Amino acid sequence: METQQLERIGTDPEAFEAFYRENVEGVQRFVARRVGERERAADLTAEIFLAAITSTRTYDPRLGSPQAWLYGIARVTVAAEGRSRGRERAGIERVRGSTLISEDDIAAMDARIDAERRSRELYAAMDRLAEGERAVLELVVLDGLSVSEAAAAAGVRPVTARVRLHRARRKLRAELEGPRTSARPEAIKARRTKPQPIEEEGS
Repeated sequence: METQQLERIGTDPEAFEAFYRENVEGVQRFVARRVGERERAADLTAEIFLAAITSTRTYDPRLGSPQAWLYGIARVTVAAEGRSRGRERAGIERVRGSTLISEDDIAAMDARIDAERRSRELYAAMDRLAEGERAVLELVVLDGLSVSEAAAAAGVRPVTARVRLHRARRKLRAELEGPRTSARPEAIKARRTKPQPIEEEGS
C-alpha cells in the first residue's frame, strides 16, 4: 500500500477495508503468539487497527514498510494491554460486534491461537531475555520481518537490531540446550578412584 493510500484509511472506508484485509492475518498471528484468550486477542486486533487509523501521520516511509509500521503499533498495543488489563476499553466496546471483527475473523482467531500454542511455549525461555532483545527476535523470527523492518518497528537503528538479534539467538540457544557435560559424574568418580597399576622395579 502506498503512503497516499495509507493516509486515507481514517476517512475512506474502502481504503481501510483494503488495508485491513491485506494485514489482518499477519496481525492476528502476531497477537495469537502473545495472547492465549480469544476475546482478548480479538479485542487487541481491533485496538491495533483503531490505533493505526488515528496514527497515519506517524508513518515515515523512510523507516520501513507500512507493515513494519503496523507491527510497531501492534507491539506497543500488546505491551500496554499487558500492563493495564484491568482498564475499561470504551473504544473496543464500541467496535465489538461490528464488521471490524466478523464471525469469520473470530473463527480464524481461534484456529490461530491453537496453531500458535506450541510457539507460546517457547516464551518461557524467551522471558529471560532483555526486553529489547526479545522484541527484535520476535519481529524477525516469529513475525517474518527483515532486520531493517524490525528495527523500524522497535524504534532502533538497524545495527542495534542486528546486535540484539545476535545476542538473543545466542542466549536462547544456550537456554534451550542447557549445560553440557563431557561425561557422567559416575564415570568421572570411577576414573578418579580406580587404582593405578604399580610399576615393577627395574621396568
